[in-house]
Amino acid sequence: MLPFPAETSRKEKLDFINEIKNKLLEKYDEDIEAIGIYGSVAQEKEGPYSDIELHIISRDGASIPSRELICHPFKLEISTKQKSEWLDQASAVDDGWAIKMGSFIHITTLYDPNGIFNKAKEVALSVPEEVFREVIAEFMVWEPYETMGKIRNTRISNNLSYLPRAVFDFTWQIAKLIGLLNKQYYTSRSVTLEESIEKPIKPEGYVELAKKVISGELYDKEELYLLCENLWFGLNNLLEELGIEYRSDILEL
Repeated sequence: MLPFPAETSRKEKLDFINEIKNKLLEKYDEDIEAIGIYGSVAQEKEGPYSDIELHIISRDGASIPSRELICHPFKLEISTKQKSEWLDQASAVDDGWAIKMGSFIHITTLYDPNGIFNKAKEVALSVPEEVFREVIAEFMVWEPYETMGKIRNTRISNNLSYLPRAVFDFTWQIAKLIGLLNKQYYTSRSVTLEESIEKPIKPEGYVELAKKVISGELYDKEELYLLCENLWFGLNNLLEELGIEYRSDILEL
C-alpha cells in the first residue's frame, strides 16, 4: 500500500492549521478579515485521512489566492473570498444549498476580530421561505423531472444497466430537495442520504428507495423501477399539498 494519503492525528492537523494561520497573517496582515476551519475538522468528525479545509475572508479589494495542495502528510484546501462576496454567497440559495450551507455555519474561528463568520451565519439562516419555494420549483424542472423521464426510458428500451446509476442520481436529487423543503442543511456529503431520511418533511416512498441506495441493494431492476415510480408519485403529491407548482399548460417565452 502506498504511504499516501497519510494518516494524521487531530493534534497534528490543528498544529499545522495554526502554522498556516500565522503564516497567512504574517504575509497578508491587514488584508485578512477572518480565518476559520470548516468541514469535518471543524465539526470534530474527521478521520485520520481527512483533509484540512480553511476559509480565508479578505477585505474588499484585496486579492488572496485560493489554494488546494498536498504538503505531506497533509491535504490542504484554502478557500478565499472577499468580505462582500462571502456575505452574498451566504445569502444565496440554489439546489445545492443543503449540501454546502454547512460550510457557512459550522466554522471553527481562528481569527475574526469583526465577527464576519457570525454575520454570515445570521444571513444564511434568515433567507425568506419564498426563495426556497422558487428554487424547489426551478430544480424540479432541471433535474428530477428529467431524471424520471430517463428512468422510464430505460424500462421502455430495456436498457436496465443504466437504472442503478439513474436511481442514485434520482435519490441524490430528492435528498437535495428535502433539505430545501425543510430549510435544513446536511452536516456533510457523506451522510446526506442517512440524514435526509430523518427529516420531517419528505415525500412518501423516499425512505424505501434511499435505504436501497445506502445499502447498495441495486440488483433487482424491476423493484428499483417501481420504487422510483412510487417516489415520483409521492413527491408530486407533497409539492401539490405545499402549493409548489412547477408545471404549466401555457407556453410563455
